[in-house]
Amino acid sequence: MCNQCHSLVHAEELERLSAWAQQHEDSDEIAEARAAWTKALPLLPADSTQAEWVQHRVRSLEIAEKAAASTPPKNQWIKKLGPLAPVAVALSKAKVLLTVFKLNFLFSLFAFLGFYWMVFGIRFGIGFAVLILIHEMGHYVEIKRRGLPAEMPVFLPGFGAYVKWRALGVSNVTRAFISLAGPLAGFISAAVCGIIWFKTEDPLWAALARTGAWLNVLNLIPVWVLDGGQAVLALNKIERIAILTICLALWLLLGEGVFALVAGGACWRLFTKDIPAQPSRPTTAYFVAVIVLLALVMRLTPGHGSGLR
Repeated sequence: MCNQCHSLVHAEELERLSAWAQQHEDSDEIAEARAAWTKALPLLPADSTQAEWVQHRVRSLEIAEKAAASTPPKNQWIKKLGPLAPVAVALSKAKVLLTVFKLNFLFSLFAFLGFYWMVFGIRFGIGFAVLILIHEMGHYVEIKRRGLPAEMPVFLPGFGAYVKWRALGVSNVTRAFISLAGPLAGFISAAVCGIIWFKTEDPLWAALARTGAWLNVLNLIPVWVLDGGQAVLALNKIERIAILTICLALWLLLGEGVFALVAGGACWRLFTKDIPAQPSRPTTAYFVAVIVLLALVMRLTPGHGSGLR
């Protein structure tokens, strides 16, 4: 660990090893996964939370490896089925689908969709749920693109959704880019709804475009566990002032109170103790671009506020 900035010196190598280990775990290659986690240990401070987690993971894999060694090969029972063996193999491979589409993802998504179906009706309810799904998949795709382990989104009817992922020493800039990937995906989905509205003049699509854009701006408020709260960790004081100024300008220009909320959050983060010494211009540019694009969607679609009324 760097004595000055306290960041992990081997962060990139740790990201690579954790992704490698997770891939082996997903493929039931226990020995290879344990070897990858073991390689990560010397790169972590011995008294860190990450090191403790990795040690626990290595011990768990050792137990699983011993259990697997004492279990008969999985394909012995298949050989006894004769002509039915291909069918049995196909059914056994179905677990891969459950790995990709976790049951908690499917159940929570259907519950989420059903909840908003009842609240807003079938058309807007389904559209609203799909907008949230696209936002969360933006996070998920960005995490996987960086080779980090992540689970499919989990949806909480009436509250929102989240993507659970493991980060071993990733930098604040990496966290920021993962956090901003959700609002970027949200902008794309809102813009598509806006284009469909422009072509069809169906007010449903205008409502979905405005609601999607408004919710993603709301998520950029730099507080708590919101996406903006994670992204702002990579910004220094000058960059936080820039976000504050731009959001105030958008508020005055559009008259949309949600931009005042983002500005208020940015103002509060000027006085917190998490301001980094080094700037991150790419993160600032990303943050500004996303919020301006979302503002453009809100400007070009009819209505005011969230569009949920």
